[in-house]
Amino acid sequence: MKPFSFFAIAACILVIGGAGASAHASEPTHLSTHDAWTAYTFKENGNTVCYMASEPIKEEGNYTRRGKIYALITHRPAEGSKNVFSYITGYPYKEGSEATLEIDGKKFALFTQDESAWAPDAETDNRIAQAIRKGSKMVIKGTSRRGTLTTDTFSLKGSSGAHDAIGGACK
Repeated sequence: MKPFSFFAIAACILVIGGAGASAHASEPTHLSTHDAWTAYTFKENGNTVCYMASEPIKEEGNYTRRGKIYALITHRPAEGSKNVFSYITGYPYKEGSEATLEIDGKKFALFTQDESAWAPDAETDNRIAQAIRKGSKMVIKGTSRRGTLTTDTFSLKGSSGAHDAIGGACK
């Protein structure tokens, strides 16, 4: 697996979290690595944020260039949010499109904006987080602004350990 860029992931978390340009974030601290998933924590405006991240083990699509790809689960206790699933796809999505997420036969629809996709609500976030903890493989499909279909496959090995780590750090 490729090493994560702490700053790149933290920047993604800030954008995904909607913290805006005025947010002040510290450099992420590596908590632990669990096979395909890594747990981190950082301070954002003085509050602790914890997240786990993974990169795909397989990327498919007819594209010539694509940015970094990450699947993340984030806890922001100061905001009362937990298990927020997000996906950074490495390209801008087709406007108005959905991405699909499948974990061992369980399917979820994700809404998209720019280079990110999210679950539509907290209940779905929790269901996705539990499926990731218990699953073995996750596949996410989406369509780029140029109409290119991509399929990214993630291993879920170690996801329970990473989820436990962020849960312990962000009680």
